[in-house]
This record gives sequence, structure tokens and C-alpha cells, in this order.
Amino acid sequence: MAPLRIGVMGCADIARRRMLPAMAATPGVEIAAVASRDADRARELAGHFGARPVHGYAPLLELADVDAVYLPLPAALHDRWTEAALLAGKHVLAEKPLTTDPVRTRRLLALAAKSGLALMENVMFVHHPQHETVRRWVADGAIGELREFRAEFAIPRLPAEDIRHSATLGGGALLDTGVYPVRAALHFLGDRLEVAGAVLHSTRGRAVDTAGSALLRSPEGITAQLAFGLDHAYSSRYELWGSEGRITLERAFTPPAGHRPVVRLDSPSGTELRELEPADQVAATVAAFAAAVSSGAAPDESCLRQAQLVQDIRESATRRDSSGAS
Repeated sequence: MAPLRIGVMGCADIARRRMLPAMAATPGVEIAAVASRDADRARELAGHFGARPVHGYAPLLELADVDAVYLPLPAALHDRWTEAALLAGKHVLAEKPLTTDPVRTRRLLALAAKSGLALMENVMFVHHPQHETVRRWVADGAIGELREFRAEFAIPRLPAEDIRHSATLGGGALLDTGVYPVRAALHFLGDRLEVAGAVLHSTRGRAVDTAGSALLRSPEGITAQLAFGLDHAYSSRYELWGSEGRITLERAFTPPAGHRPVVRLDSPSGTELRELEPADQVAATVAAFAAAVSSGAAPDESCLRQAQLVQDIRESATRRDSSGAS
């Protein structure tokens, strides 16, 4: 079988450190080209992987030996270049969020489906098997009836010039770290969640939100408390709280490949720490994308419900600020 030939659109840190090494190590995947607006950067990064350097993004889409595009550009550019790639007949793996607008997300998913092309948002944690293990334990009644889900993902203060502080490039905590707890809530509670309330705020005069929290609820009355930020002590965890116990998972969203997850189960009989096998969620994501291309699977619409909840969180927070609530 011919390899899946991927062209990389941009030289972002996540591409350099995580995604390209995983692609290079995945059987049946080939890094065909690396494009950048800076010819020297394209040449340098492409050279590490034996790929063709391309000056500019549009020329990448004209290459006949590129089957798919990986897009690690700033969030505000995802919409334009994902559409351009799909119209050029390329499958697309785009960094999260797929777009900053659920209407545009819906249109891109429809375009991909109509064109018979794979379109995947690069939310990697959902491909780690630890979450399926946790979900199975909840379904088996390990904590009784589920009452509440709590999740948080926050990272330490970023340099002032970091693009995640740029409003025009789609920065801010909600679109960067916030999508993780939102997607986790959907993963465990289903796609009928609604926003009950939200708060977003900025620190140090930033033009974007640097922290936030949201309260979601399911039709069954299960609540989800979510927190996220860009100016915090690091936290990456979630907790499922039931009628008879709780399950807690640390390092939930970005565990290193060699990390052995430890799930804490608190129940009436005591506390149990269950160690799971390590897994590489980056490699699993690349493999899942390649499989979607090979099988012709329809685009996963989880990112659409995620996009709608993200917008609803922002609108809820804006209404709260406009009303003068304290």
C-alpha cells in the first residue's frame, strides 16, 4: 500500500517537537514536504525529516505528491487554509480548534464529507486508552451513579510575545487550554451538554482571556465544572464524582509517551491506585488520521459540538460582564 504523504503547513513548535517525529515513526506515513513563509525555516525543518522545503503555504497545496496536509498554524488561520486544502483535494489534520466559529466548523465538515476527504481536529488526548479505561469503570458502577465531572487544564505564564496572547490570531485561554476540559466533558457526559454559566477574565492587561471557568449540565442533571488558564501553576486533571465514590486522573491531557497513568479510585472500601500501561497519544493520533484516510471514514463531528459549547461559554461570560454581575 502506498504511504500517506503529508505536507506540513507551518513550522510551529508542536509540529517540530511532537507531530513530525510521530509522523516519521508511523508505518505507512511519509513527511513529503514542509512549508513556511520563511524559506530558511522550511529548509531547516524539512531537512531533519528528508522532506521537500516549500516557500509559502499555497504552493504546498499544488504538489501532486502531497495527499494530506497537517496544519499547525495559529487558530485564526485554520479556517482559511483548511478550506483551501480541502478544495485542493487534500485530507486535513488541523490543530485545535478547527476554527474559531461553529458555523465555519460545520461548513468545513460538510465540505470534507461532500469531497470524500478526511478532516480531523488534532485533539490528541481522546486517543489515549486511559480515558476509555476510566469510562468503562464508570459504566461498570465503580463509583455508583455519576453526579458530577470536574476538569482543569492550565499552564504557567507565557512570554509576552507568545501568539496565544494575540486576539487577531485566535489566542486566549478558552481556545487554547479551554477546549481540553470541554472536550473531556463531552467525552464522558455526551453531546447534549448545555452551558449554565461561565466566567472569562484577563490578567496583566492582555487583549485575550487568560483564565476562565464554566459550569455545564446534562439533561440528566449531571454537572461539569471546568477551569482553564494561561497564567497558572500547571494542572492537567479530571475527576468523576459519583454516588458511591470518585475517580481522579492526573496528567490527563498531555501525558508523555512513557508516562504510566495512575488512576485513583476512592470508594467506601478505601482508596485504590490503579497503574495503567503507558501509551503514546501523539502516535495514536497520527495512526487514527491515517486510518481515517485509508477507510474513507466520515469526519468526526465531535469538534462541532465542542465548537458550539466554546462559543456558548464565551457568550455566557460576555452576558455576565455586560449585566455588571460581580
